[in-house]
Amino acid sequence: MHEACVIMQHVPVYFPERYLPPEQGHNATTILSQLTLYIITAMFFNVFYGGSGVIRDQARPSFSYIICVYGDIAMLKNKNIVLGITGGIAAYKAAELTRELVKRGATVKVIMTQNATRFITPLTLQTLSGNPVYTDMFTLSGDWDIHHISLAQSADIVVVAPATYNTIGKIASGIADDLLSTTMAATKAPVLICPAMNSNMYDNPILRSNIDKLSALGYLFMDAGSGELACKAEGAGRLPNPIDIVEEVETILTQKDLKGHRILITAGPTRESFDPVRYISNHSSGKMGYALALMARRRGADVTLISGPVSLPVPVGARFVGVSSASEMRDAVMEHIEGATVIIKAAAVADYRPSTPADSKLKKGAGRLDISLEKTPDIISEVSKKKGNRILVGFAMETEDLIKNARAKMKAKGMDLIVANELGLPGSGFQHDTNIVKIIDPSGNVEELPLMDKRDVADRILDRVLEISDAGKG
Repeated sequence: MHEACVIMQHVPVYFPERYLPPEQGHNATTILSQLTLYIITAMFFNVFYGGSGVIRDQARPSFSYIICVYGDIAMLKNKNIVLGITGGIAAYKAAELTRELVKRGATVKVIMTQNATRFITPLTLQTLSGNPVYTDMFTLSGDWDIHHISLAQSADIVVVAPATYNTIGKIASGIADDLLSTTMAATKAPVLICPAMNSNMYDNPILRSNIDKLSALGYLFMDAGSGELACKAEGAGRLPNPIDIVEEVETILTQKDLKGHRILITAGPTRESFDPVRYISNHSSGKMGYALALMARRRGADVTLISGPVSLPVPVGARFVGVSSASEMRDAVMEHIEGATVIIKAAAVADYRPSTPADSKLKKGAGRLDISLEKTPDIISEVSKKKGNRILVGFAMETEDLIKNARAKMKAKGMDLIVANELGLPGSGFQHDTNIVKIIDPSGNVEELPLMDKRDVADRILDRVLEISDAGKG
């Protein structure tokens, strides 16, 4: 346990209240008890996959990851999720999906079809979920529950992943001849179906008709991924990434208090080239802007994300516009501003660019290289002139006089809020998953937030946006 003790020193110091069981407080004993399940899970993966050196080396970092990010992941606390697994090769990915759902605080109860048990054992899913796995409609539990009724009634959401061609057809036809299909027939919870099959089956017009029929009835679907399939064919039909499925579950279960808002968010750095090889940029990772896009999308907003070059996945459901330079970002913002009700400028846009970029690579010489710089477009000032009734939120990163400089910027640019963070504080600013910020409004009020995950910072910023919106309606 020496490795665990060392790693646990890096557990984030901020544990939002919603990440802990409601009946318990924020104390070390509680946190450690909640971590136990994740430690056991990680050890299981090390043992279960221990036969391969490559896979074992990949499993070990997950042990660190589970402990280090625990303070930021219990997004599904107290949610009951019924996970239906059907008989396709992608059933093995249900292990990762189950693990991720549990890691985020959910109670997961697994239903497996008989064909699913041919691809992955119930014991694996029982170990990862910490709950019995249900495979037979006619086996009574000790408390004499009728499984398909009790599971259907207890579920906050039912997720079918993978969902085969056969299972989707049965649901669409109202056939209830096994535990999973009868549970589907009896539940009133949201149902998320994640197809996985051969590309020809996925393109079959009968399947498309069944998906359209179920979608019209309120069933929710994720598009299958594309790539190499188990049959060696290339095309659509892969099970969506388990992380994307979890994100979609969180989106479905999140209160839609921003529904009706169209939020335009900028993120990441810009790059200003001075020859075809080199450019001037900054250290922005884009994590704050992407967190805003993720949380706004979860809360029901229509999100457009305009981003400079970063290495982050685009939040599922967000409209994405990729740019490189400040001029490109300016053009994209002005193109998409018209329909926006909220504009959040979280991008770290370069203030200067080379006046005359070279057409070919500048060779290293014996002397010094002087590059003439000119100002880039002041995007937020231009947006402010077209602001109208839109809510405008900006960011300020400073190394000194944080509040003074942020207030001056907010006043000069006509913002409704400015989010200020000071470079150099541990866990704050560029590249970090956490941040320490101060939210300032035009009245001079300053809300100081402690070190927290950038998703929680994003949530608080969006709370303030909603307050401004509601006040405007009043």
